Amino acid sequence: MNNNELPLSKKSLRVGLVGTGYAAKLRAEALQQDPRTDLIAIAGNPERTAVLAQEYATVGMNSWQQLVERDDLDMVVICTINRDHGRIARAALESGKHVIVEYPLSVNVKEAEELIALAKRLNKLLHVEHIELLGGWHQTLKQHLDQIGDLFYVRYSTLNPQHPAPRKWTYNHEMFGFPLIGALSRLNRLIDLFGEVLTVNCHQRYWQTEPNYYQTCLCSAQLCFESGLLAQVIYGKGETLWQSERKLEVQGEKGEIILDTDTGMLVSAAGTKLIEVGTRRGLFAKDTTMVLDYLCDGSPLYITPEQSLYTLKVADAASRAATTGLTIFLKE
Repeated sequence: MNNNELPLSKKSLRVGLVGTGYAAKLRAEALQQDPRTDLIAIAGNPERTAVLAQEYATVGMNSWQQLVERDDLDMVVICTINRDHGRIARAALESGKHVIVEYPLSVNVKEAEELIALAKRLNKLLHVEHIELLGGWHQTLKQHLDQIGDLFYVRYSTLNPQHPAPRKWTYNHEMFGFPLIGALSRLNRLIDLFGEVLTVNCHQRYWQTEPNYYQTCLCSAQLCFESGLLAQVIYGKGETLWQSERKLEVQGEKGEIILDTDTGMLVSAAGTKLIEVGTRRGLFAKDTTMVLDYLCDGSPLYITPEQSLYTLKVADAASRAATTGLTIFLKE
């Protein structure tokens, strides 16, 4: 983005927030703590909107449509259900606002492509949050990968048992989207580290007692990277799962890195040693600060919307592979 409207260092950036959940609350806190921003309005779940508006001394709106049309906003931050990300981002951009949106930018690849083109045409920032790239796991991997030689296999598993499973949007097919689109960070972390993907295979299963909501999902994708690296990504949540797991294993010809929850290990011919894993705390605030630094000072951001779009294309390929049972090639 070529930013010709600012510098914002000479005025406060007026922000509207769409969403009332966990991520929205952390965004609101980050925005209020930064002197460069004024949180003007919030829209989302009616009951939660009233509570958050009072807590952060701002205006509660009846709908996101009303919020994005306000002429006293410079930026809209989108922290609501995945299904609505694309249309809210489009409306905000068309209303002349900069946009921060939690991943995924859209659950539809074509819409995501259109939004990136729209932001460029209107000379507005479109930032897709990927805080997994800022966290301790990712930074630890970057620091130690060169110690294990040529990489050949990765296994990344996040399993979250829930008894009972909540009847909420994250367990709704339409609202959350295909599991690896809704949980796009699982793929984006690997693509950021290991580059472009050649082929994708995927299998998934749902357990459900009604059409729209499920009680459990389990999704397993296999990515073959252009480097020859093979990665297995497992994502699951719900009632049919019994053991929680958050584990990433990277195998190389000279050793292996294992990240298991908050513990890190480097295994090599010299033995096994613990490696420090940084925190996951404060990442939404860090992301917010980096966006404001970019808008105010031109400091570089850690990810582009095009990079997030590429990961979305890989996730879409996984969805098609799961539906058809076929290997999907990312390039013709």
